[in-house]
Amino acid sequence: VSDLSLVCVLLGISLIMMLDGCRPSSESWVLLGSAGIPIWDWKSVCVVMIFTVLQVALYYLPVGQVTEGKMGCDGKRLKYKLNGLHAFLLTVVLMLVLWFSGVLRPGAVMDRIFSLVSAAMAVSLVFSLMLFLCPIRTPSSAHVTYNNTAKRLLKFVLGQSMDPRLGIIDVKHFVMVRVGFIGWGMMDVNYLLTAVETKNSSLSLLLVIIFQLIYILDFLIDEGSVLTTKEFTDEPIGFIMILGEFIWIPFFSSLPVYFLLQRPNHIHFLSAVPICLLFGTGFLIYYLSNEQKDGFRRNPRDPAYARLKTILSPAGSSLLVSGWFGWVRHPNYSGDILMMLAWCLPCGFSSVLPYLPALQCFHLLRQRANEIEESCLKKHRDAWREYCRRVPYKLLPYVY
Repeated sequence: VSDLSLVCVLLGISLIMMLDGCRPSSESWVLLGSAGIPIWDWKSVCVVMIFTVLQVALYYLPVGQVTEGKMGCDGKRLKYKLNGLHAFLLTVVLMLVLWFSGVLRPGAVMDRIFSLVSAAMAVSLVFSLMLFLCPIRTPSSAHVTYNNTAKRLLKFVLGQSMDPRLGIIDVKHFVMVRVGFIGWGMMDVNYLLTAVETKNSSLSLLLVIIFQLIYILDFLIDEGSVLTTKEFTDEPIGFIMILGEFIWIPFFSSLPVYFLLQRPNHIHFLSAVPICLLFGTGFLIYYLSNEQKDGFRRNPRDPAYARLKTILSPAGSSLLVSGWFGWVRHPNYSGDILMMLAWCLPCGFSSVLPYLPALQCFHLLRQRANEIEESCLKKHRDAWREYCRRVPYKLLPYVY
């Protein structure tokens, strides 16, 4: 899945740049073929490095909640600093200060978009090699072993440690939130400033940016929600995960905005209404179902959940079979898909490129839902089979 994401990023951005005639400036850049596409320059490497170091520094901000996550190998719960929202807002303020002072020209990111992707790839490779060659061994972090002849390669690609830490920084939490989501938000803010700078704003562009920033801000406000996800709790951190957070989230997820800057698509106000309703519906499903799931998991005896129907599992827990989880088995994923479709629709239908994030999201969430269901079947056995009988649809009612 991550490999497919990388291919889509490189193919999508390169095709857009070739089709829209992006040309390098007079600087000495490495070019891709005769199309004149800049694929490498050291300024882009510096930008990626400065952003990463800045997020490391902001991790130590004396604000935000410190919360407990999963149990470490030493029998103690791991603690995480949740100040991603503060870090994002300060990074945006810093970008605006640089823009107003004339130091930063947002359009420069557009000119270097492909070299930034290459730089992010290089930084993620170096970062992954450091984790592989100099593994961080802490009492709380589990280490993964592979029974395979290519186990050294698997340790590098998939990871050999579950929760490596540098001081108070949990490396997995850092790359997921600070590099991935904050990087995505900064790309959107930069594209917005580019539209203002070039007087290239439109209703469709504003809709996509607003939708994505709402999604990012909601994630950062509820940053602790990432601590219970399957990817965070069950998967080690290696090259594939790091590469995805440096490239897939910031660049691939913002592809619809980039597309609209290259190929503006003007939509009527009345056309925007159903798109907004689609996004709003998806957001409500996503938010309310996650709230119901997390609240029930924390305290099943809460009076707020007294009317919900449940199935008692042999594992000692209860499965919700009403409310949002009586509609489909993964309603939070359904909301995710609707939101991502909503911020692709303003791009029109002249190309498949802006729809690649939504297609990839559906594929990823479908695959993740299947993995979760396999795990739940092993854990809950007949209770899970009964739940699937009562709630037959995974993501979309009467469809899938």
